[in-house]
Amino acid sequence: MPLAIPAPARYPQPVANPEALDEARWQQVTARDRSADGQFVYAVKTTGIYCRPSCRSRQAKRANVRFFAAPAEAEAAGFRPCRRCHPAAAQEPASSLMQAMAAYIAAHADQSLPLTHLADQAGMSPAHFQRAFKAALGVSPREYQAARRLARFKLALREGDGVLEAGLDAGFGSTSRLYEAVDGGLGMTPSAYRHGGAGEAITYAVRKTALGPLLMAATPRGVCFVQFGTGAEALLGQLAAEFPKAALTPAGPEANAPLDAWMAALAAHLDQAAPRPDLPLDLRGTAFQISVWRFLMSVKPGDVVSYSEVAAATGKPRAVRAAASACGANRIALLIPCHRALRADGSLGGYRWGLARKRALLDAERRERASA
Repeated sequence: MPLAIPAPARYPQPVANPEALDEARWQQVTARDRSADGQFVYAVKTTGIYCRPSCRSRQAKRANVRFFAAPAEAEAAGFRPCRRCHPAAAQEPASSLMQAMAAYIAAHADQSLPLTHLADQAGMSPAHFQRAFKAALGVSPREYQAARRLARFKLALREGDGVLEAGLDAGFGSTSRLYEAVDGGLGMTPSAYRHGGAGEAITYAVRKTALGPLLMAATPRGVCFVQFGTGAEALLGQLAAEFPKAALTPAGPEANAPLDAWMAALAAHLDQAAPRPDLPLDLRGTAFQISVWRFLMSVKPGDVVSYSEVAAATGKPRAVRAAASACGANRIALLIPCHRALRADGSLGGYRWGLARKRALLDAERRERASA
């Protein structure tokens, strides 16, 4: 549903009585009339700030207010835009306003940002703002804030801050909230991430399959890495590049039986058309990437979807290239079946482990489905 924001450049034409026009505009400002947004802006001489008519800021005195037909005129007169109502965005497409709100959320990610507060900043109802934001960004305001908070937390860890200090600075009010929020977002514990995986135990196994050597690795939280390669040595090098300081241990028949069994089940899926194993995953990526991967996991064997359909399923229909990039960024082959995503014309598109493998996987799934 499109935002009810007036189109740009539809300003009132000059009238014979400018005083009457300003008085009419003042009435719209005092009423915080949203329908006037995009038609003019008003500036407050005592603050040097200009706003849109519906701005919720404290109302100025009439004697201190000037009116301008467009933001450019206000800025030419020396006024700067209000950070609360984003008056310049009010005369641009809805996506521009949502981008401005995304910047606002990112700048205040460490604070409590209820939906009602964000909607008020945007001059919209909460339900309308929620729909508009997700349509423009692909995620809800809450998910976007969580992603920005996690990014701030990760940056602080990389710069050497302690886990508790980084968590509090990022907006996590307690250690319990911190670990709940970052579970699955780091691929390891916060302290391990801070040290490049140091102290993190990652178990791996390599198997020969019908499609070549395959390596699976897991943290205590679940599978974090499944890749095809040219051989065990090359695959281990790829794993080490992902977790440069982690303790990498090959799976054995006793101490690491779960991973060994998972690997055997995955090999059976490839070689003997056994059902794809349903294993715990340790997903690591942006909010949009994870939404793409989760959707792909819902696509049934033998079915295919276009990158356009993937983008639409995540609530961001125009982000077709981003959806394709998210497929390419997938580090967990097969368990996140990105091979089921094709181009709009039905051609294979890309696959980080080679188009021959992608074609073979799709053919095998279609044969299995036809015989079921």
